[in-house]
Amino acid sequence: MGKIRVLIADDHAVVREGTRRMLEQEADIEVVGEAVDGEEAIELAERLRPDVAIVDISMPRLDGIEATKQIKERCPSVTVLILSAYDDDQFVFSLLEAGAAGYLLKSIRSRELVDAVRAVYGGESVLHPSVAKKVLNRFVGGSGKVPSGRSVEVLSEREKEILRLATGGLSNADIAKELCLSIRTVQGHLGHIFNKLQVSSRTEAVVRALKEGWVTLEDIP
Repeated sequence: MGKIRVLIADDHAVVREGTRRMLEQEADIEVVGEAVDGEEAIELAERLRPDVAIVDISMPRLDGIEATKQIKERCPSVTVLILSAYDDDQFVFSLLEAGAAGYLLKSIRSRELVDAVRAVYGGESVLHPSVAKKVLNRFVGGSGKVPSGRSVEVLSEREKEILRLATGGLSNADIAKELCLSIRTVQGHLGHIFNKLQVSSRTEAVVRALKEGWVTLEDIP
């Protein structure tokens, strides 16, 4: 298998260089480009077609929110992983709605970032604990129950089950083990879920499930 091709977008040279050095120590990861602002991030994403774009929020010319939105519109196959110093609600929800597959804070350890790149590349959802808590608080009412929403007849029973397990934070491998399926089968089901819900990542699917009330607190650890 080829290497995971990564684009880094951050206006701080020290952050870009440090992130590049860290990632390129991994045999399965290759940094193919660096962007100093949002506009360059979009341009490089279109030209280089990386597998994963690591994007900061606060950048000149075009911020990370708009850059993420345009990258996902122009290059749907590019997975966006947010790496930011901020976890303000306005940033979190705007970026998740823009199509980001993961949202991490710069306070994480280097190993966590490496693992996150591999995870989002493999279709997993990666949210910093404080960000995940904000997502839950946004959609779960004070009663502790998710408000009832529209039905989810569009999904098969197996797809609903996989979506519930994904919402619970299980990896593809864990879901496969839980349901006695192959990882490839789980990936196939997730692909069908994404197509039916018109989303491009596990994170978007989970947010949609929470919004629509398709999962309950019992589904979430």
